[in-house]
Amino acid sequence: MKIAVIGCGYVGLVTGACLANLGNDVICVDIDDEKIADLRKGIVPFFEPGLRDLVEMNLAQKRLMFTTDSELAIRNSDIVFIAVGTPSDGDGKADLSAVFAVAEHIARYMGAYKVVVVKSTVPVGTCHKLRDLIKQKLKKPVEFDVVSNPEFLREGEAVNDFTIPDRIVIGVDNGKAKDVLLSIYRAIERTGRPIMVTDVKSSELIKYASNAMLATRISFMNELSNLCEKVGADVKTIARGIGLDSRIGSRFLQAGVGYGGGCFPKDVRALIHVMKESGCSPLILEAVDKVNELQKHSILPKIRKLVPDLKGKKVTLWGLSFKPKTDDMRDAPSLVIVNELQKAGAEVHAFDPVAERNARRIFSGVHYAETPFGALDGAECLVIVTEWDLFRELDKSRMKELMASPNIVDGRNIYEPAEMRSLGFNYLGIGRNGAEV
Repeated sequence: MKIAVIGCGYVGLVTGACLANLGNDVICVDIDDEKIADLRKGIVPFFEPGLRDLVEMNLAQKRLMFTTDSELAIRNSDIVFIAVGTPSDGDGKADLSAVFAVAEHIARYMGAYKVVVVKSTVPVGTCHKLRDLIKQKLKKPVEFDVVSNPEFLREGEAVNDFTIPDRIVIGVDNGKAKDVLLSIYRAIERTGRPIMVTDVKSSELIKYASNAMLATRISFMNELSNLCEKVGADVKTIARGIGLDSRIGSRFLQAGVGYGGGCFPKDVRALIHVMKESGCSPLILEAVDKVNELQKHSILPKIRKLVPDLKGKKVTLWGLSFKPKTDDMRDAPSLVIVNELQKAGAEVHAFDPVAERNARRIFSGVHYAETPFGALDGAECLVIVTEWDLFRELDKSRMKELMASPNIVDGRNIYEPAEMRSLGFNYLGIGRNGAEV
């Protein structure tokens, strides 16, 4: 099939590369000249395991091309995926300006039947607004359909999530568009991946509901971790105990420093805004968002418990990205933690295996090291912010020798409190055994 993907950000680039890898001819479009020039050379603008290899291979086999020319892409494609960003505005509402701008381009250059696929995360009702806008902007009558096909890509696992998804959701209004979308995903469906076909509005809302539910589980455990610290319980034991209940399951029950990234924060806030606009009271979701923000601010008091006077003291952060296997710094807990440490007068040193380049654009006054041990040398406290696997089994004796004081605040509970304390560390986790030193 001939496919255009408008937007070469995280979702668009993964979608384009994976669709090309299924044998389609894919043209990816972006307005950023520099990004497109790099992509033509196989240079991917963000870290995502396996994606660069996929881009390079499909470029070489001429199934994938990159351009800034939206007219070229739209005229030469039967299917147009919209995969541009929908960031939050000041009050949490999803900013759809880029989505509507793409729709106007489609109307301008569409000369024959197209299926317009909305991959961007958009509030319920957006696809119908796009259909009306395209119809209004068409120079002459042309048949087209607008369908919803939300993405469920986890950063760090996106290529696998596209090719081996939990499910594929398609929201359509007629059989013609349904058949086109089913033909795109036929190769994936053959592997036993379920395709759910529904109405457009339900499809749009499924995406928001999925992210909101996962965010709710995280905030629930983070709130519970505060109680565990007060009463002397262990939140990891609690998570295992409730996760074994088949009605609940074990995923997304880990307490930590809060969620971040380009999806959960903005999607929870956007759903809050939609509910308010619709006359509903988003009591649970407002609490989810508030708990998450408070959790990011819960780390500094733990650090102060170990190092009461932070002025001039070296504090090391291991991990800066919002989660492992990505360099994404959007809404990362590290943004709050670094800011609070610097306000307290601490000297912040950091190590992250892939996010340093992005972090340098955001932070000033942070010292970066090439290795975890390099960042740790002379530190009064280590704060674990991102649970990169490489931190789990590092030489604990060397860690202790390097540090000026053996203080650890484990924001991801990657270590066992009893083991760390037996090795001589002053250790605080999140919701673990009353967080006693």
